[in-house]
Amino acid sequence: MRPFPAAIATSMNFLPLAVVQRATAAMLAQIMKRHPDLFGRLGEHSGKRYAFQPVDLPFAFMVEPARPAITVSRKGRLPKVDAAVEGPLFMLLALMEGRQDADALFFSRDLSVTGDMEAMVALRNALDDSGIDLPRDLGAFAGPFAPVVTGLANRLRGHVLSETRGGAAWS
Repeated sequence: MRPFPAAIATSMNFLPLAVVQRATAAMLAQIMKRHPDLFGRLGEHSGKRYAFQPVDLPFAFMVEPARPAITVSRKGRLPKVDAAVEGPLFMLLALMEGRQDADALFFSRDLSVTGDMEAMVALRNALDDSGIDLPRDLGAFAGPFAPVVTGLANRLRGHVLSETRGGAAWS
């Protein structure tokens, strides 16, 4: 899996938090619209707060399934959560879509999980069963440009998930 481009990640330090918050809230709303039962399998864990901490971005994300809501914060300023997963952004997105084996990544230490493990396993199971396809789901957000956005996002996902061959990623 290719890494997130460092030059883009560095430039994200200058983005106003409100812009990132609004964009991620809109994305979560779109995903919830297409997958309304996404958090249904969480049961007793639906009231928990989950953190997603990309190691290659200056942001952290807290998801509250009971509301459902997402809160973006600068790294190190995340509110208290019940469970957290930390890893490269593209790996976290691939996990959301069920394209990576969470257990294998955990045991290989490619990602770190802390806090309420039972809650995190419940969330992983809910995501695995959800059928989320980010290019398709977020492409629908683009209205009449959906086919173009979905096609570009599919190509980007294919590029990101491919292994780096003979050189630096994103060169």
